[in-house]
Amino acid sequence: MVPPPPRQPPPQARAARGAVSLQRPFLRGPLGVLRLLQLLAGAAFWITIATSKYQGPVHFALFVSVLFWLLTLGLYFITLLGKHEVVPVLGSRWLVVNVAHDLLAAALYGAATGIMIDQTQRHSYCNLKDYPLPCAYHAFLAAAVCGGLCLGLYLLSALYGCCRRYQGKQEVV
Repeated sequence: MVPPPPRQPPPQARAARGAVSLQRPFLRGPLGVLRLLQLLAGAAFWITIATSKYQGPVHFALFVSVLFWLLTLGLYFITLLGKHEVVPVLGSRWLVVNVAHDLLAAALYGAATGIMIDQTQRHSYCNLKDYPLPCAYHAFLAAAVCGGLCLGLYLLSALYGCCRRYQGKQEVV
């Protein structure tokens, strides 16, 4: 004889404690969109520099752009996966960590943008129509624009984080 079917459906299995789930509010929220734009503009900045012939202080600008591109990528995925609590010491202060990252990135991108503006001005002689030799003027100009865009995006995300902190919120999302 077959036992009768249960009257109540079985309880849903709970997600494991260490399970990974996407934080969709972050993905659709202002900080998630700003992080994606920072990644795109940062990649454009360092790829533009890396594909040109550069020397001297441009190495610092390339270092800043690659460093903060990688750090932003890490922050984005840690926040997207909701795993900031596993970061030792800093996980409980994730909003403050994000604001500090954004302010430091803005300051160093400001310096990198200044370097690229200076290099653009130094190479302005080869912007002539009939100049026959290869010149990095256009690459440096594009990098300066991308650097300024990165600077603005990091300042916006720092302002957003400061506003959330001022409202008494502890979380990024």
